Amino acid sequence: MNTDFDRSTMRNFIKAWGQMLLLLSIFFTFPVYAAGEEVAGITTELGTDKAENTAADNPLLDTASEAEVSESPVVISEPPPPPVISGESTNNAQIETTPTPQKDNDIRQRIQGIFSEIEGLQDVNVSVTQGVVTLTGETPNEKKAQQAINLTNRLTDVVTVEDRIDRTLDVQENVTTVYQGLKAQAKNLVKALPLLLVGIVLFALVTWFGSWLSNRNKMWQRLTPNPFVAELLSQTVKVIFIIFGLILALSLIGAETILGTLLGGAGVIGIAVGFAVKDTIENYIASLMLSIRQPFRARDHILINNQEGIVVRLTSRATILMTLDGNQLRIPNAEVFKATILNYTKNSERRFTFELGIDSNDDPLAAIKVGLDAIYTLAFVLEEPKAVAVITNVGDSNIILEFQIWVDQSDTDFSKARSIAIRETKHALENEGFSLPEPIYRLRFNSNLEKAFEHMQANTDSTKSDLTITPTTPKVTNENLNKDNNVDDKDKKQAKARAKLILQGRNADEVLNARPDDKLMEKVEQEIAESSDETDLLDNNSPQE
Repeated sequence: MNTDFDRSTMRNFIKAWGQMLLLLSIFFTFPVYAAGEEVAGITTELGTDKAENTAADNPLLDTASEAEVSESPVVISEPPPPPVISGESTNNAQIETTPTPQKDNDIRQRIQGIFSEIEGLQDVNVSVTQGVVTLTGETPNEKKAQQAINLTNRLTDVVTVEDRIDRTLDVQENVTTVYQGLKAQAKNLVKALPLLLVGIVLFALVTWFGSWLSNRNKMWQRLTPNPFVAELLSQTVKVIFIIFGLILALSLIGAETILGTLLGGAGVIGIAVGFAVKDTIENYIASLMLSIRQPFRARDHILINNQEGIVVRLTSRATILMTLDGNQLRIPNAEVFKATILNYTKNSERRFTFELGIDSNDDPLAAIKVGLDAIYTLAFVLEEPKAVAVITNVGDSNIILEFQIWVDQSDTDFSKARSIAIRETKHALENEGFSLPEPIYRLRFNSNLEKAFEHMQANTDSTKSDLTITPTTPKVTNENLNKDNNVDDKDKKQAKARAKLILQGRNADEVLNARPDDKLMEKVEQEIAESSDETDLLDNNSPQE
């Protein structure tokens, strides 16, 4: 798709949304990150307490083992959750050959002690037989039930866990849990606000400096004469400073892992946006290439894919032309970059051609000389390259001559010059006795048809008939030819006299003047002088391809 998309509006829109997404990501992610660190600390403390309680409750631990536990740090590694099959959870630890009731009692007491300290698991009942733990009772939701099963599986002497917990899905209990989680996040956010504000201020300062640096237009124009490339460099520097400020801010608040998430999300969004605005991106790249190559200048008369006009300006989206009809034409740069461009202004010398026919009895070389002599009397015809004429075709009743004439189109209107040259060449040939014959058609009838015409004429009343048919072929004599020629000469003289009288009237010089129309160039200059929000990428100082 070719779109007339406002690049500056798009850039401001993307910048505003990007900054908003950044602030929202930091706002919601950092409290969770801080809360995760607190939960990790709490888990470590609970693990230490668990080790101490296990040492106190287990009578099988000897004094050497207690000393070893007290001296070495406690390392808790949580195994992956065991598979759940038909409502039962299996512990992959080795099963002892001789279980004891004391161990079953210790397992039950330990599990009940843990459940009593966890919100939502107080109503879960525990029974242990031969190392098989059966969980009954109620939990508010599936999440709490799975938490109970996972905690039970972490005990070393548990053979398997049978899940008989009833999920009540109570509204009040579930809402209370969510509310408590949000409340905890809010508290963490309040604690992290000072550090978060410092990170935002640091990000804002780095971003402001990048924006200030990108707005130094004179500095970028000194680095590169191309205005489009200069703008691209300034925007690239701005984006680099924004990313640098984001990294500093996230490093300050200790949330560097968020950056990977943001970059991954930005990559996915970039791919989606790239497919959505494929034509716009193609147009943008074409604008960059055209600004570097400079295939034409302002005021050049060009032809782009059968679209003819005079160049007004080249913007980041389209090439603007003034057509020969005086209308503004905008062609997307993606189309211009791929098109065949014909530049008439690049070479001021331009050739036009036209054809005239003479009678087949006339000498074509003599006619060529007469025509060229008349053409060279015109002021706009160039001496070099020379005007020439050639024979292109010999027909049934005429000979076709093609005249090729060169003019300087910088000070000559191409179409006017061609029109005047055709007129003068035609008149010169006629004045020298060369005729421009009309097509001649010969009709032949057989004898039977001629007799039928004779019989029809004899039986038809001449007063009632408007058609007179002469069956005999008239003889062509010199006298008849002279009469016809005299009639033609009389008509030609009358036509020339009428034209001479008309061309002596007011404003006749404008008809014979081959200079370009100044009104069109005035409109072009007016369009060029008009101020525009878009930067003109055409630069006379830049080299052309």
